[in-house]
Amino acid sequence: MLGFQEYHDLSQSAHAEERGRAARIAARAFLEHDGPADEQAALYAAVLSFLDDSSVKVRAALAFELLRAENAPRPVMFALAQDEPIIAAAVAQFSPVLLESDLMSIMGAGEQSVIRAIVSRPTLGAVLIKQLIELCNREIDLALICGECHDLDGDSLIVLADRWCDDARMRGALLDREDLPVAARFLLVERVADDLSAMRIVKGSIHKKRLNRLMRDSVDKLATGLVSGTPTGEHLDYVEALFASNRLTPRLLIHSLVNGRTLFFATAISVLTELAVEKTSALLQSGTRRAMHALFVRCGFEQGLSNLMVRLVLAAREHHLEEDVAARHFVVSQMISALIDEFDGQIPEGLETVFAYLNEQNVALAREAARGVMASFVAESDENKMLPDAQLRDSQLALTAA
Repeated sequence: MLGFQEYHDLSQSAHAEERGRAARIAARAFLEHDGPADEQAALYAAVLSFLDDSSVKVRAALAFELLRAENAPRPVMFALAQDEPIIAAAVAQFSPVLLESDLMSIMGAGEQSVIRAIVSRPTLGAVLIKQLIELCNREIDLALICGECHDLDGDSLIVLADRWCDDARMRGALLDREDLPVAARFLLVERVADDLSAMRIVKGSIHKKRLNRLMRDSVDKLATGLVSGTPTGEHLDYVEALFASNRLTPRLLIHSLVNGRTLFFATAISVLTELAVEKTSALLQSGTRRAMHALFVRCGFEQGLSNLMVRLVLAAREHHLEEDVAARHFVVSQMISALIDEFDGQIPEGLETVFAYLNEQNVALAREAARGVMASFVAESDENKMLPDAQLRDSQLALTAA
């Protein structure tokens, strides 16, 4: 125990260490006080008086004792949060009595260490998060993204993804978040594909055309695979963003159908026709050929493309395309044959890109379906079964690499 007079003498000492001890004693006494009101008022005045002490050590001692207290006087903590950075940062990070409006006012001073401390608080309100994002500071944005307790809304995450899509570390941090909106996820992975394509080790290992095809197919798979399960407003917003950025191409639509991504396709048709997703889904699941043709005409497709889409939808109804690679290969082969027959091998200009894509997919799906077939055949066949002798050419093949 320390008498009031002894405490008063200590608080008036010429030595900062002693005044700092007095500040801690006064702060602790105020926090634990349960006596008369006049005594409480005197302790409060004593705590306030240390705010004017010229020594940082004294004010730091006061802050240390009050730092995590739920019943610390808010005016004192607000004042300490605007003190020297070493004091202000600790108070801004740990004091539970500071309101969001207090923190926003403190941020206005622009001291980076204090702002970083605010970002490290256990919880942050939505308004404060938006103000922090508006600072456009990489370190602060990374702390917000990685903070497990920070409830970033979809709009904020999209802003951050757009801002840092060219930064590999920021991309990784954003992609680790399970709540990342599908539009932001697509943007980031699309940029990852661009960066991979530009890497010397990748460019040196894979021929340019094949590399472009592989990356394009990977991005298509991602774009269509992000819409699954039950239709949501987020799915619709994402597909509308694809449409607004000219990414909702016939190629992508055909890719979604061929790979059994029916929800993506229905949502895309909904965006193109301005009809409800439920209505387009119902038409695609059970509509007549004529009804579907009218639907695709409303999308703005030319007759040849509309006919192809109708054939693909009908084929998709009969096969489990999302799971069966062989079925996908069969359907694509059928579509290629149908186009060749319909136009006598003279594919019209409006369908040339689509036809080329189907050919690419036909080869890729055939290769995928063929993987392991021979090995399985050998494993299941009679071990004495022999391949017929083949008469190989005697002359050198007319290929430089052969």
